[in-house]
Amino acid sequence: MKSYTIGATAVMMSIAAAGAFAQTNLTDLTGINSMNDRVDDIQSAAEDDIARGEDENRFGNPEYRPGLSGSASFGYSGQTGNSESQEVAFGARFRFASGQFVQNIGLAIEFAESAGTVTQRDVFGVYDGNYYLNDSFYGFVLGRLESDGLANEAGEIRQDGFLGIGPGYRIVNTQQMALRVQAGLGVSYLEDGIGDITRETGAIVSSRFYYAFNDRIFLTNDTDVLRTESSLRVNNDFGINFQVSDAMSTRVSYLTEYNDNRAIQADNRLGVSLVVGF
Repeated sequence: MKSYTIGATAVMMSIAAAGAFAQTNLTDLTGINSMNDRVDDIQSAAEDDIARGEDENRFGNPEYRPGLSGSASFGYSGQTGNSESQEVAFGARFRFASGQFVQNIGLAIEFAESAGTVTQRDVFGVYDGNYYLNDSFYGFVLGRLESDGLANEAGEIRQDGFLGIGPGYRIVNTQQMALRVQAGLGVSYLEDGIGDITRETGAIVSSRFYYAFNDRIFLTNDTDVLRTESSLRVNNDFGINFQVSDAMSTRVSYLTEYNDNRAIQADNRLGVSLVVGF
C-alpha cells in the first residue's frame, strides 16, 4: 500500500515541536520538577494548536527583515542505571528575505536509543520559497523530504519526498476575510523499507480561508489536495479560535485526513485547546 504525505505552506508549523522528546523514568523525590515539566509540555502543545490558526502570509505580501533570520534548538537526554537510554533532538527554522523573494527552510532531526538499540532515527526537512509579484499574485516552490532510518520492511516508508512549483493568488484580502489558493505540478518520491522506489508526477492544490466575526473570534479552513498517478490525498483543517479575554484563549478544530490507498480511507480528529493565565 502506497502512502504519500501532503506538503504545503502550513507544513512549516510542524517544525515547532521538533525539540520536544519523551520524558525519562528519572524523577525528583518531591515530584515538583516532574510536574512542572509535564504542565509545560501540555501548555506548549495547547499553544502550538492555537497558533495553527495564525497565518503570517494571510494578508498580502508579508514584511520580513531583510537577510537571514531564524532559530535553532537542541535537546539531549541520557539515562544510566536500571535502564540505559539517550535521546537527541535538533530543530531549526531559517528565513532568507531579499526583496520580493522569501525563502524558508525547516529541519528536524530526532534520534533515540534504548539498551544499545536504536529506536528512532528520523529526519524531516522542508523548503518553501515564495516570490511576490504584488499583494495578490505570487509563485511558490515547495520541497519536502521525510526519512525513517529504521524502516526495513516492504510495508514501511523509508523516504517520502515531494517537489512542486506553481502560482498562487489571493482572491479576497481584507482584515475581516481572506482567501488565497495555490496550485502546482510536482514529482513525488517514495522508497520503502526494502529499497523499492516509486516516482510519480502529481498535482497539488491548496486553499487558506480566514473569516473574523469580531476582534476576538475567527475561523480558518485550510485544505490541501495532492493527486498522483496512483493516490489521492486530502487534508482539511477547520478551526475556530476564541480570544475569550486577554488571559484566556482557546481553539476548537476538526481535522480530516483522506487517503484512498487505505482500507479505512478517512481519519478524523476533534481537538480542543485552552490556555488560561491568571
